[in-house]
Amino acid sequence: MSKKVYIETYGCQMNLADTEIVLGTLNKIDYSPTNDPNEADLILVNTCSVRENAEQRVFGRLSLLKRYKKNNPNVLIGVLGCMAERLKKDLIEKEKAVDLIVGPDEYRNLPQYIEEAHNGGKGIGVRLSRVETYEDIIPYREEGISAWISIMRGCDKFCSFCIVPFTRGRERSRKLESIINEINSLSERGFKEVTLLGQNVNCYKDGEYDFADLLSACAKVDPEMRIRFTTSHPQDISLKLLETISSHHNICKYLHLPVQSGSNRILELMNRNYTIEHYLNIIEQAKKLIPNLALTTDIIVGFPTETFEDHIMTIEVMQKVRYDGAYMFIYSPREGTKSYKMKDDAPYEIKNKRLNEIIDLQNKISLEINSTLVGKEEIVLIEGDSKKSDKYFSGKTDSNKVVVMPKIEDVKIGEYVKVKINRATSATLFGDIVEKKLSLSQTLAKTA
Repeated sequence: MSKKVYIETYGCQMNLADTEIVLGTLNKIDYSPTNDPNEADLILVNTCSVRENAEQRVFGRLSLLKRYKKNNPNVLIGVLGCMAERLKKDLIEKEKAVDLIVGPDEYRNLPQYIEEAHNGGKGIGVRLSRVETYEDIIPYREEGISAWISIMRGCDKFCSFCIVPFTRGRERSRKLESIINEINSLSERGFKEVTLLGQNVNCYKDGEYDFADLLSACAKVDPEMRIRFTTSHPQDISLKLLETISSHHNICKYLHLPVQSGSNRILELMNRNYTIEHYLNIIEQAKKLIPNLALTTDIIVGFPTETFEDHIMTIEVMQKVRYDGAYMFIYSPREGTKSYKMKDDAPYEIKNKRLNEIIDLQNKISLEINSTLVGKEEIVLIEGDSKKSDKYFSGKTDSNKVVVMPKIEDVKIGEYVKVKINRATSATLFGDIVEKKLSLSQTLAKTA
């Protein structure tokens, strides 16, 4: 008899991809996913430790999930992911209802830990691995349009603010062949877009193959499938990679390149291993090689010792680059990182003021960029209904911009359409379908 597993996922796309690996592993022992925790035999929370508020949310959620165990004492509750590895002692001592604590490199052993928990023990596995990539495990995916594919795990950068090397271990890459096989399978199932995932995809290496080689091989699998990737590190962006993006019509002309700060002094304290001059040179090369390239970034506000002058330098970089979008956060100290011991001297009020300043600036720039698209036509992959109305479709452009459009007859989810943009906000484009059932390869090849 099939058992039910309910899983909540917090954090980044890597965690979403890991959830699919977990479900693939559990599927082998007759667990099927459910969206209702009331009918679950196993409740899992896949966690993130990148920022403190993410951990606090999980502790709050665990307190609420305990009631399902009171209603059914046979239910097992487990914590997976980065938080499981980092806070195993706290979880064991404080969260008495937690039966499983499994780190990101131990998912293939979940059946063993579940059995231990059923036998009255604690199923605990948090060891990090230098070799685990899960390339032989088929992720469990419902039918869909877009898929995440982990091409590597861990990170060797050791940025002073980042907990990832301590919770996900050192860098290791999957075999190129296994990734191509997975994309082939997704293509056969009708998926139209894949995103290659890694903490720093630029460092992907499989023998003589680097990330540009992998990206090119992925693009050749299916000319009707879009290829995206995240995240890149500025230190490792190569001319070869930019040329590869430019030369394939179905590699999206979109680059997420975290800058973190506009100050060289702060970048050195962050152990980012590049200067702003180097970063801006990459941006200049990318824009020359890839017309209509969309750029997004990450920015940390209020890093220890950040001055008003450092803050202004970040604003100046934003004004020079003119990002299409940005993920902007107040610095969150993580115990165990190098920056945790640095003097965090700026009051929260100042940090929050600086954050609001860069958010306002980015919203202004995003609106200006999106407004230039009004009156133009964009190729859009329809992903589903709009969040606000089932009378509208929502989809994304090649440049990762969200587009909302009224539904018309004989257009389905998963199809490419041409949309004429008639309105824009800083976050969304609005338009009307002017051409349907497009071939991505034929349409984009003409404009390449």
